[in-house]
Amino acid sequence: MVELSISNGALTVHVRGSDKLWALKSSLKIPVHHITAIRADPSIARDWWHGLRMPGTNIPGIVTAGTFYQDGKRIFWDVHNPDNTIVIELKDERFSELIVEVSDPSAAVKTVRAGLA
Repeated sequence: MVELSISNGALTVHVRGSDKLWALKSSLKIPVHHITAIRADPSIARDWWHGLRMPGTNIPGIVTAGTFYQDGKRIFWDVHNPDNTIVIELKDERFSELIVEVSDPSAAVKTVRAGLA
């Protein structure tokens, strides 16, 4: 799971607990003007194929975390529970998308959208 915060024009994605080990990252910092869209999307995490893992962890039904390549895109994943998944689409960044689990998807989407305004 991750926690999101916005300050000084940047979104920080804080990777929590043992997910730091699974994802091989502790945080990501993204300028808000590089965020093109955000949405809650539990269906995306229910698919069995998340792409080629490089580096990261994929234990189906348990955890998908780390860097994955799918359809020519580099995607950062950190999901245990698909019901709490959000997708953050990016431009001009190392990752094309961040697909992450948060404690409250609707609140996270509102927080990020408010930071974009």
